[in-house]
Amino acid sequence: MSTRSQSGTQSGTQSNAMAARQDAIALLTADHREVHDMFEQFEQLGDRARASKEKLKEKICKALIAHTTIEEEIFYPAVREQIEDGEDMVDEATVEHAAAKDLIQQLQEMEPDDELFDAKVKVLGEQIDHHVEEEEKEMFPKVKKSGLDLLALGQEMAMRKQELMDTL
Repeated sequence: MSTRSQSGTQSGTQSNAMAARQDAIALLTADHREVHDMFEQFEQLGDRARASKEKLKEKICKALIAHTTIEEEIFYPAVREQIEDGEDMVDEATVEHAAAKDLIQQLQEMEPDDELFDAKVKVLGEQIDHHVEEEEKEMFPKVKKSGLDLLALGQEMAMRKQELMDTL
């Protein structure tokens, strides 16, 4: 059960309703933009912005964990099943996720003052940018042509993402 305030619950419900109407690709693309923006915000922070860096790191990690989970649990199995060369695309994406998850775990155990903290955030952002580019230019166009029910998939993904965001 959520402990959000009335307005927070209402806002969450509205965003759930919006997300539930998005197709799977629109949902994933919106996630990609949101995370990209967070990495850009991080880059703008100065060396002394430790509290802001910590807060943004947590937001980035939470968003990426939720995103990779819905892709791996829901989207990738559908792609693997429906797309002719989906197996190879999904295998590569899964390996990229594993590398990102390793950096996410390292970052979650670090403080902004730790050596290599900024470098690890930067490298994670670069890895994510590469992954996003491949998904959006190679995988998503094939998925759009595949006949998958992207609205139903998007609804399932939105519901699972909300569950994850509530628990992370």
